[in-house]
Formats: sequence, structure tokens, C-alpha cells
Amino acid sequence: MEISPKDRFVTVYGRKPVLEALDDPRLEVDKVLLAEGARGPAAKEILDAAGRRGVKVQRATAQRVKVLAGNGRHDQGVLADVVAPRMLPLAHALEQRPRGILLLDGITTPANVGMILRTATAAGMDGIVVPRRGVASIDPLVVKASAGVAFRAPVLKCATAGEAAAELSAAGYPIYALDANARDSLYTADLPERAAYVLGSETAGISDDVRSHVTGWLSIPMAAGVESLNVASAAAVLCFEVVRRRAGR
Repeated sequence: MEISPKDRFVTVYGRKPVLEALDDPRLEVDKVLLAEGARGPAAKEILDAAGRRGVKVQRATAQRVKVLAGNGRHDQGVLADVVAPRMLPLAHALEQRPRGILLLDGITTPANVGMILRTATAAGMDGIVVPRRGVASIDPLVVKASAGVAFRAPVLKCATAGEAAAELSAAGYPIYALDANARDSLYTADLPERAAYVLGSETAGISDDVRSHVTGWLSIPMAAGVESLNVASAAAVLCFEVVRRRAGR
């Protein structure tokens, strides 16, 4: 299966994020795109940094840079494609039969997406599905919130969360979702080794397209009258519990 470039790279934009990527020897930068009209000290700094790393710099119209960055207000006329070695299309990853998969559904706050990528990667989840639509894209804000982990997180790409849920179900993965009122506790429920876990928007919850594929609902027990956790905090509890169980098998 051929992998599209958009499923191999994390695109960062803006002078500072691009320079940080070029200055980090742990990262492989595929290319830099610089607006044709970009001149002066800032452009020279980027050209020099790319030259030191042997990274090719392509010139493009300012409009082209804006379109590719997806953020016309903050691209500053420059972007860089950073190789994400663990990023794959979901369909490609499922051929390898991963065990614990996290599916993000409607989470649009970059800080939450970044923190989820960091904690899920730290826990040892096999994949984190970040749909191209309906979820905050992996941009400099998400990278910053993840403390750079977004570049090496096991991100799995697809068009929408609903499409991902359908693919996972068809591949034989039961899908579990969190609900504060669910009867089954995350800590005591009988969970299979291979399963997917969906995290929904804090305001809208699980989307209807995903909900139709959910096979079980789980609660995180709360004390002292606390009703719920921030979605990133809930993700951390979920991921570490899933991987803890795996270690005990």
C-alpha cells in the first residue's frame, strides 16, 4: 500500500517552529517551503539553518504556503515537512494487528490533542487515530503541547472518526467509549487485548457516526463529588490502565 506524503509528515509553519525543527538533530526535515517574497534576516536565518542540515528549500508563492500550512495568519511565509517515522494510514497500520488503539473524535483544542499524543505515547499505546477532519490538526500548537512528542507518536491517519470506527469494527476491534454514567468501570471491566478506545469532544461527546460502532461504555470512578475529568486527563488514565493490563497478561 502506497503511503501519501500527508500521512508521512508533520507540517510545521512559522519562523520559530521551523527553525526549532531545523536545529533539532533528532528530527529529519524533508524540505522547507519558503515564500518567494521572503527576504531579509529572517529568511536568511532559515536558509542558513537548512543549509547546515542539508535540507532542500523550495520557493513557492505566499498563497501556496498559506494553503499548505492551513493557517494563513501564522505561517509567516515558511513551512517545513518533518518526517514522522511512526505515522501511518490507519488501514496500513491495521495490517500489523496493533493491540491498543486510541481514536480521537471531535477534539478540536490543540492543547488537548497535544497532551493526549504525549500521554498515549508515553503509556505505550500502539496507535492514536487523528482524523484529518473534525480533530485539531498536528500543527505547531499541538507539537508544543506535546512537548515535541507529536513528531514520534504512533499517529494513524484517516479522513474522519466515523470512517475510522467503521474500519476498526470491520477489522474485528471492539470499540469502547468513556461515559461518567456507565455501569462498567475501566478498572474492573473485562477488556480484550485488542481493542479501540474512543475519546469524544468535551462538549458534544461521541459523534453519531462513531457511536453506532461502540460496543461498550466505561466509566472512570470519581471520588469527592468530582463529576468528570478533562479529556486529556481522562486519556492518560485510560491509556495507562490499558497498558498496565497488557503487562499483566
